[in-house]
Amino acid sequence: MTVESQLTVSAIDSVVRAALTEDAPWGDVTGTTLIPASARTTARLVAREPGVLSGADVFAAAMRLTDDKLTTDFSLADGDGFGAGAELAVVAGPARGLLQAERVGLNLLQRMSGIAALTAEYVREAAGTGARIVDTRKTTPGLRALERHAVRCGGGHNHRHSLSDAVMAKDNHLAILTAGGADLAEELIAAKGRLGHTTHFEVEVDSPAQIEAVLAAGVDTIMLDNFSIDELRAGVRQVAGRALVEASGNVNLHTVGAIAKAGVDIISVGALTHSVRSLDIGLDIS
Repeated sequence: MTVESQLTVSAIDSVVRAALTEDAPWGDVTGTTLIPASARTTARLVAREPGVLSGADVFAAAMRLTDDKLTTDFSLADGDGFGAGAELAVVAGPARGLLQAERVGLNLLQRMSGIAALTAEYVREAAGTGARIVDTRKTTPGLRALERHAVRCGGGHNHRHSLSDAVMAKDNHLAILTAGGADLAEELIAAKGRLGHTTHFEVEVDSPAQIEAVLAAGVDTIMLDNFSIDELRAGVRQVAGRALVEASGNVNLHTVGAIAKAGVDIISVGALTHSVRSLDIGLDIS
């Protein structure tokens, strides 16, 4: 699978440098005590379980930024699947540097590959329906760029990157907006009029009764939050192509297939990043 990376070298290096500094603020006292400075070694990056690779450049950066004499050669690319026991990469060079970078490189690679593997499961469950599986802003602070890349590696798509990207009015926004009895449609129309023409406008509803008022404002996407399957089907029919329909809430691997078959365009899944299990990947020295 070919994944078009939106990760820049500077974005990767910023995260990895911070992680390396956190892990060895004054160097690796174990490595410098036990391992001769001249020692060199070779290690194999091995999958202990099946998964989807994500974070090859991130892992390599952990090695490179610790010691630029370390070389990392991956046999797979981000987005490729692998089985248990697969050799993913070979790392060679100064032993001290490899040991110092090992934990940071593995932590990031394991988490990213876990996100990619979980995303791929959701994508498989929604296959053939036309529904996109997308992430949310429920990401690990400081790791959003990496985690969103991992979602793409699993075949998923990205929602807005940040609060600066689009208008997304949720239940608390609407509660404040309509406090005192203000008309929802009128308030949304006025808000849309203050936007530039390129800014996407999405509104969340938690009741079928809100749908028409939201559509009257000419929004781009309407999010049906915690709707039952029957309510989703009815909502899709009611919207009738006047906006994109996003389903959110109560989405898991047991429910996502039925949600997709209800006819929605987008399914947002916070669990892709906030509840993921890191894959078991090890670095074995030959």
